[in-house]
Amino acid sequence: MTGRPDERTDAELLAAHVHGDSEAFGLLFARHRDRLWAVAMRTMGNPDDAADGLQDGLIAAYRRAGSFRGDAQVTTWLHRVVVNACLDRLRAAKVRRADPLPDDLDERGDRGSLATSITVDPEGPEDSALTDERRRLVVAALRRLPAEQRAALVLVDMEGYSVAEAAEMLDCAAGTVKSRCSRGRVRLAELLQVLAPERDRGHTPPGNPSPAPPVPSSEPRGPPAPA
Repeated sequence: MTGRPDERTDAELLAAHVHGDSEAFGLLFARHRDRLWAVAMRTMGNPDDAADGLQDGLIAAYRRAGSFRGDAQVTTWLHRVVVNACLDRLRAAKVRRADPLPDDLDERGDRGSLATSITVDPEGPEDSALTDERRRLVVAALRRLPAEQRAALVLVDMEGYSVAEAAEMLDCAAGTVKSRCSRGRVRLAELLQVLAPERDRGHTPPGNPSPAPPVPSSEPRGPPAPA
């Protein structure tokens, strides 16, 4: 006989949590932990801050579950709470720190318009090194974007959500998400022109910045358990 909790929908698990089921919220989080961790990781830029942002979001979702009205999918609501918690931390920090880069950038290349492939096919050690360097440049540039632009790009271009889904998660209009993505991509390309190694700059005509290379996405590893 299969366990009843595993068969319940997200909405049923959330409702059970509200009505006192001590295991329901943990089951709900376990169901979506990888995607929530990926968004927190890409938004915050390093595992320590991502863990803090994710935990803040989960605590908020745990406490506010009774306010969920069913006007969106539960997973959309969870993402909204986690993303907002991460953005709150970024705004409070007010500075962009030089943090260690995530070590899992090349695992998930199947999401988002900027998450398909790196422009160089690694055929040997030199090509592989160049690919790694471009990943580092993209992530370093992404960290320098305003928090709202970064969040929009993470959701749409890295995690592959639609503009409408991202708008629900960010609690704003679809047009706002499109605008943030557009401005973020332009700014990302400008930053990459500045950060790119000298050998990569000579191939672009003056006054015509090259487009940003694909942003790598990756399978999240080791998201923390709910506190």
